[in-house]
Amino acid sequence: MTAYKDQIQGRMKEVQGKIKEAAGKLVGNKELQAKGKAQKVRGKAQATFGDVKQKLKVTKKKATKKKAATKKAATKKASKKKAAAKK
Repeated sequence: MTAYKDQIQGRMKEVQGKIKEAAGKLVGNKELQAKGKAQKVRGKAQATFGDVKQKLKVTKKKATKKKAATKKAATKKASKKKAAAKK
């Protein structure tokens, strides 16, 4: 599952859990209230997992760009040294 799907589904489950919890409180149903709390926690965990996946993806992209820029600069520097050595 993609990071975005985890984030969206997790937040949806969290909201559904909040609604169940509130409904359980309203009608005095402890079981529904407990199920709502559990669903809310599971949803929050899934959304957090999606957030972490997204941050890792962004960090990986930044690291790859930085590595490519460093490699490009090193190649450019080496080319200049070769050109200077030939003269």
